[in-house]
Amino acid sequence: MNKRLSQAAIALTIIGLLVSIYMTIYKITSNDNMCIGSKDCSVVNASRYSEVNGIPVAVIGMAGYLALLAVQWLERKPGFIQQNGAMIFFGLAVTGFLFTVYLVFVEVALLKAYCPFCITSQVAMTLIFILAVVRIIKQP
Repeated sequence: MNKRLSQAAIALTIIGLLVSIYMTIYKITSNDNMCIGSKDCSVVNASRYSEVNGIPVAVIGMAGYLALLAVQWLERKPGFIQQNGAMIFFGLAVTGFLFTVYLVFVEVALLKAYCPFCITSQVAMTLIFILAVVRIIKQP
């Protein structure tokens, strides 16, 4: 993978992971002081859409970002993931992006609340998806 593409993907994945960890802590503690500058965080966090089958969306985000990070790390080692890493990364990115589109719809159309942390994660995942597409296109 192109070095700049790789560095950008790693940076965006780490940003998304950190936001997901922060939002997981917020979900668990329900500490509204963590909603820096926005009451919309508490609206989103308290909504029925903040969990999927009892699992906080932020935890799902953490798992997704960790999986993306793992693929990027394992691609550097010889083997199956090195040979198929671009497609695995793309598959994870597509899944994350589609879930992100759903979450944007929920925030905009259903809740009419805009959590800045959620938006940060959504932007990161969208950019990761774009990088994954560029990577597939550039792959020999």
